[in-house]
Amino acid sequence: MFKYLPEGKLVNTKENIRWLKSPDTIRDAYKSGKILEARVILCDNDHNLHVDLGCMSGIIPREEGAIGISEGTTRDIALISKVGKPVCFVITDFAFDDYGDLYAILSRKKVQEECIENYISQLASGDIIDARISHMEPFGVFADIGAGINALLPIDGISVSRIPHPNVRFTPNQDIRAIVKSRDELGRIVLSHKELLGTWEENASRFSVGETVPGIVRSTEKYGIFVELAPNLAGLAELTEDVQAGQNTAVYIKSIIPERMKIKLIIVDCFDATYPPQKLNYFTEENHISYWRYSPVTSEKIIESFF
Repeated sequence: MFKYLPEGKLVNTKENIRWLKSPDTIRDAYKSGKILEARVILCDNDHNLHVDLGCMSGIIPREEGAIGISEGTTRDIALISKVGKPVCFVITDFAFDDYGDLYAILSRKKVQEECIENYISQLASGDIIDARISHMEPFGVFADIGAGINALLPIDGISVSRIPHPNVRFTPNQDIRAIVKSRDELGRIVLSHKELLGTWEENASRFSVGETVPGIVRSTEKYGIFVELAPNLAGLAELTEDVQAGQNTAVYIKSIIPERMKIKLIIVDCFDATYPPQKLNYFTEENHISYWRYSPVTSEKIIESFF
């Protein structure tokens, strides 16, 4: 199965640069139907996208800018928002402008149609794929899974540790791995991510009783304070005054209890600071999973996922 990449991953490759080197290589790319990428430098009044090919200009007509534009199911903001960013395309023809200069006519829609037919339509629940964060909303993120086609990753599927907003875990244009969770009646993909971030035991094994480690306060309850130690691991600290969700903290690890999935903590210090999201650590290199269990085998509480 041909692997269609999220937009932006092809633009700086040696092969892509070679195809855009000269008018002759661009004509060769046209003849071979090569998928290329280049940066959009203008969206004109008619919402045609003007693309910088280096040695010549390229234009993606509005109707060829994305699937659904012609039918009205995709809004024109999907085109406007591409200005300044790389987009994928195939060359469909050539023409001369009013000054007699040659330019290429491009189609992004054709690449997206091929991507759906040859790649996305063949994805199954449990497949682990590459994705790139497109934009974030309070309810989750939209991730490009190929040729600018987005899938939804709901916030509750990002990590086991609950977060207030996806921006505490991701940054725009970040490359991630994700799992195909489901496909709706319109063929749209829903993703999950937490299953790649390790089980309770895999995460807890990185910590030892008696250590003092950094954490992030995720919530304060009447019975204690939940502190995130890793994206898929949180511990419960004793109540301390003037502690608020979102603060950074140093915590002393009092005990680790696998059968109860509990890590008891004592807050040593709590402070306000802004740091970039920590680098994600994926615990599998597989391309497909059908089952994942977060809970230790000794735990009575079972947290699991089926695909």
